Amino acid sequence: MFTGFFKGIGYAFSGFSLITQKGIRPFVVIPLLVNIGVFSLGIWLAKSQFETFMAKMLGWLPNWLSWVEWLLWPIFSVLILIAVFYSFTLIANLIASPFNSLLAERVEQKLNGQDIPEFKGIKENLRNAGKAVGSEVSKAMYSLKWLPILLIITVIPGVNFIAPFAWAVYGAWMLSLQYTDFSMGNHQLFVKDELSILRKHRSAALGFGGVLTVLMMIPIVNFFVMPVGVAGGASFWVNRLSK
Repeated sequence: MFTGFFKGIGYAFSGFSLITQKGIRPFVVIPLLVNIGVFSLGIWLAKSQFETFMAKMLGWLPNWLSWVEWLLWPIFSVLILIAVFYSFTLIANLIASPFNSLLAERVEQKLNGQDIPEFKGIKENLRNAGKAVGSEVSKAMYSLKWLPILLIITVIPGVNFIAPFAWAVYGAWMLSLQYTDFSMGNHQLFVKDELSILRKHRSAALGFGGVLTVLMMIPIVNFFVMPVGVAGGASFWVNRLSK
């Protein structure tokens, strides 16, 4: 279990070196720009709305429960960060999905020792746009079915202390699906098939997605999570998931 988990971590970090390699760099530009734009908006919204949200939340507490404020701040800080960054990840990936599919294809060619075709402009990126966007919608629908359970865990007193852990596992699993999907989708696999494959490598998938979750929380670094995740997901596919 632990071996697989750390292998997954390694696949995620391999994305950093892959996106800087010759022949790959041109395919990174558009996903990177999309991620910078969307995440800049997400960071601004989170910062501007968090204190207002917490003031309203704490305003509902009776005076005799004012002592729990010190406990609620860190819990809701983590939850809001995960919710904001994850929701904006879905938006960014929806916009950039055709370009991410092409990036995954090129990284896979690089890892397999094949020649990488030159970048031929945006028109080539859009050739599979419909399929890529459809896959993003399927992933979003899958993610939504778990949200009611997580929300219930979050609001029930005595149970909500495990909420940050539950959200972290959820985020890691969903990011693992998110960024391995581009490579698997290039091989005509759909979300149902991809989930079956990931479940066979659950610990590695959680290690892979867990690192990406942490990287999403680091300023500046989070701008690179999308292309790094796509490239790392291609490495995960080539070296483990496709075997």
